[in-house]
Amino acid sequence: MKYFIQEIAEITGAHTHALRAAEIRILLTDSRSLSEPAVSLFFALLTEHNDGHKYICDLYERGVRNFVVQSAFVCPEEMPEANFLRVPDTLLALQQLAAFHRKQFAIPIIGITGSNGKTIVKEWLYQLLHDQLAIVRSPRSYNSQTGVPLSVWQLNEQTGLGIFEAGISLLGEMQRLESIILPAIGIFTTIGEAHQENFSSQEEKCLEKLQLFESAEKIIFNEDQALVKYCLEKKKLLNKTFSWSKTNANADLFIFRIEKEIDHTIINGEWKMENGKWRIKIPFTDDASIEDTIHCLATILVLSQHSTFNIQHSTIQSRFGKLDPVAMRLDVSKGIHNNILINDTYNSDINSLSIALDFMSRRSMDNPLKRVLILSDILQSGMVPAAFYRKVAELVGQKQVQQIIGIGPNLMSHSNLFDMEKEFYPTTESFLDSGRWRTLKDSIILIKGSRKSRFERISEQLEEKMHQTVLEVDLDAVIHNLKYFRSKLKPEAKVICMVKAFGYGVGSYELAKTLQERGADYLAVALADEGAELRREGIRMPIMVMNPEEHAFNTLFEYRLEPEIYNFKILNAIVRETERRAILNYPIHIKLDTGMNRLGFGAADISLLAEKLNKQQGVTVKSIFSHLAGSDSPLLDDYTAQQIARFNREVSQLEKSLSYPVMKHILNSAGIERFTEAQMDMVRLGIGLYGISAVDEKILRPVAALKTRILQIREVNQEETVGYNRNGFLKRDSRIACLPIGYADGLDRRLGNGRSFVLIQGKKCLIIGNICMDICMVDITGTDAEEGDEAIIFGKEITISELAEKLQTIPYEILTAISPRVKRIYYKE
Repeated sequence: MKYFIQEIAEITGAHTHALRAAEIRILLTDSRSLSEPAVSLFFALLTEHNDGHKYICDLYERGVRNFVVQSAFVCPEEMPEANFLRVPDTLLALQQLAAFHRKQFAIPIIGITGSNGKTIVKEWLYQLLHDQLAIVRSPRSYNSQTGVPLSVWQLNEQTGLGIFEAGISLLGEMQRLESIILPAIGIFTTIGEAHQENFSSQEEKCLEKLQLFESAEKIIFNEDQALVKYCLEKKKLLNKTFSWSKTNANADLFIFRIEKEIDHTIINGEWKMENGKWRIKIPFTDDASIEDTIHCLATILVLSQHSTFNIQHSTIQSRFGKLDPVAMRLDVSKGIHNNILINDTYNSDINSLSIALDFMSRRSMDNPLKRVLILSDILQSGMVPAAFYRKVAELVGQKQVQQIIGIGPNLMSHSNLFDMEKEFYPTTESFLDSGRWRTLKDSIILIKGSRKSRFERISEQLEEKMHQTVLEVDLDAVIHNLKYFRSKLKPEAKVICMVKAFGYGVGSYELAKTLQERGADYLAVALADEGAELRREGIRMPIMVMNPEEHAFNTLFEYRLEPEIYNFKILNAIVRETERRAILNYPIHIKLDTGMNRLGFGAADISLLAEKLNKQQGVTVKSIFSHLAGSDSPLLDDYTAQQIARFNREVSQLEKSLSYPVMKHILNSAGIERFTEAQMDMVRLGIGLYGISAVDEKILRPVAALKTRILQIREVNQEETVGYNRNGFLKRDSRIACLPIGYADGLDRRLGNGRSFVLIQGKKCLIIGNICMDICMVDITGTDAEEGDEAIIFGKEITISELAEKLQTIPYEILTAISPRVKRIYYKE
């Protein structure tokens, strides 16, 4: 679907001035999500902690030309090509546009609300129905004032059914969401304590949520929840309901028996309308999953009465047994002092605490580790604090937590309710300052707090790593090298900076941050986890993943990472996954094999590739590229030219089949220096960024220096030997220094036994004997070096290329071999 900018101005009632023609397909509220600038419309939203207007200049530089802004915003003069739509409220304008878009579709829409279970019910309905219907649904948990309009915007001409979540935290919010979703069928999952803090009672919150269904034709609910039924009656909505119950045989769907086994549950129900019995088997045994399943069953029964659908009951029934779990937001990692850490800082209501404690119990069931809970004040209760924290204390006791560390004034005030080993602190800072976290050992630790509590600082301390050997990274050198390669390109050519393999060993985050500030266009990593880490650290620029794996699709989508697609297996998999998740136009990068004979589509694949790309809507090709096999070698120049020519032919064939333009790139660092004329739309800057040149390294500046310090010095007689296997022979009485660096840190064993040296006080000191795992020994005879003095392994004086030559390898291997346990230190002059 697309709209013209003038149409949008009319829909939102915006004030404009001399609008330039523009087509809009993408609504953007987060500058970090930018993918297609030319067809994006950015809404500069004002929130409690941020102002979208401050990202406008950056987005303009990145190609965005269409903006919805608050009326008081002063448009910068240096943006002559920009369209500005001025409105009193940018969020309201976003919602108005989405509401207009929704009204263009006369299709059934399901709206889901409730305190818990919304996302699971939505995802399971999709799993059950997506083969029979073209479904658009909320991505992830897009159920807020911003998320709902972005979800509804995905509706298109092919959509047969829409499923959207709606969540609220304030009075008056649901009315705005109702006008956007306009559901024909409503599902009310549960009423609980989440987001209770802004409501005077659960009844008030329940009535607010029910506003979503004011115009609905049918409302599905659990009749056993007395408050929900009371509120439906109070709003005069009971006549539109489809009820299910485990106790009332007169309900529309009566669940007369639930059979729990070790690894599955069988649900037996009777449908009043057709006097038909249902028996479904699900691969879950917990009560929440059983209730979510019954909501799905009830919804399918309602849909089956709709003339639009031809739902095969037998097919659906079998699919219940194949439902996939929806991932929990819990992260497990190894901590210091033999601890296991479970991080859950997504929300802080009592229901999610119960789930997290259950998870911890399962993790420690066959493990003698002590159960420790680090808990923040729970902000979403709405109950009288004393009664609420008594309930929390009972839950914690029931889950056999052995020690609680409570953080926050409310927990401190009710510390007497917890009957176990305990300690309490007013703030996260006071707990960290106390140093008590250092005493935690041999424990499984659940770190459970609201985002406001910033418990990630506690996690960082419990995962802290220390090591004397350091890799110094010169960020000014990075900038210098980037400028050098940019000087060889046309102004419009984009640069992809390779930060895979932990930024070629130098550490990806600080490097990525510097490149982002200096206007690099893209980053590229090898694995999805590398990209996710950059996103968590605040990197917002586009990130390519060069070696995506199917099991990492969750990470790709969650962190907006753009995968390289190199064969039909991975293409088919990501298309299926976008369909499963209701994602449209997700950016991908197609790799062609033009002679490297590694990854990539071959010439014979082009026709089928084009056909598959044109038959789906889940992905959009952002770029097509290939990899040169020998651009750094003059001996292979003819072959490089052949690769470039082959790439141009195959890209031309593929482009003709696509209905949109794509970017093209084939040059790597050596290619930029030696085949500049083939720069196309983009280039990939890898090893050159780190100071290695295929032409003249004097042009570039070395980025990294590996340094350590002398641990111990000893006098060794000539007739003695040094190190393992007595391989370290001496020619004289010698002073031998021990350095805390070994092959576990990335110092290659082949450099031992006099084959290489380190610099101490500017003098070359040979490495003596075998290099050990954590230590090496060097001969400092003739120097006045002392314990604690600095030793340089490589840097400006001993280059990485020199070491690579000694080892008959390439500089890449030297850099990427540096262990993560080596601390990275970043500096700018």
